Amino acid sequence: MKKAYFITGTDTNVGKTLIASALLRAFVSRGFRAVGMKPVAAGCEETTGGLRCADVESLRAAGNVAAPPELVNPYALVLPVAPHIAAERAGVEIGIGTVLDAFRRLQAMSDVVVVEGVGGFMVPLNRREDTADMAQRLGVPVILVVGMRLGCLNHALLSAQVMKQRGLRLAGWVANQIEPGMPFLRENVAALEHGLQAPLLGEVPYQEGLSADEVAGLLRMALLD
Repeated sequence: MKKAYFITGTDTNVGKTLIASALLRAFVSRGFRAVGMKPVAAGCEETTGGLRCADVESLRAAGNVAAPPELVNPYALVLPVAPHIAAERAGVEIGIGTVLDAFRRLQAMSDVVVVEGVGGFMVPLNRREDTADMAQRLGVPVILVVGMRLGCLNHALLSAQVMKQRGLRLAGWVANQIEPGMPFLRENVAALEHGLQAPLLGEVPYQEGLSADEVAGLLRMALLD
């Protein structure tokens, strides 16, 4: 049976790419043909070979399906700002229809597609649509990466509320400790377990240089079965 998940976060720079890559590695280790997708990437580097995005490269390295770059990352943008602004400056309009077409083509060549969003859950993509609309159109379960820091409770609970309003299922969440020595870490995790009412897929401790394979070993993949 085909599987797919939409990975979002409580904010930007909370570890979505690391968790998405870890999920891909975990699926590969279980015998699945798994491919990552980052529909919109802002802050890409201009190189002689074209635009380069470290997040996209991480997803490609974590999966085991050789998919065309334009399917893995339909929209590559240079400016490291909100995607609708970066797209406007590049003379491009991000279209969810284009993303959906690429997603379906990736599904046809794989068992699992892990789609990484951009920024938080409601970042604008154009004048009419945001990343929540993208997730809704894809119609797949959502995994929320919670960057464990002051303010994460509000961000996580609001994100989950929007998912419910959009008719999306929160398949699980990951507590990613992005700051060392967060005060009352255990109490915050407990509050989220109660408030999110979704499986805690794993807790990632603060440690620089953690690899996707190392994080994959921390994930409770059976909770996604």
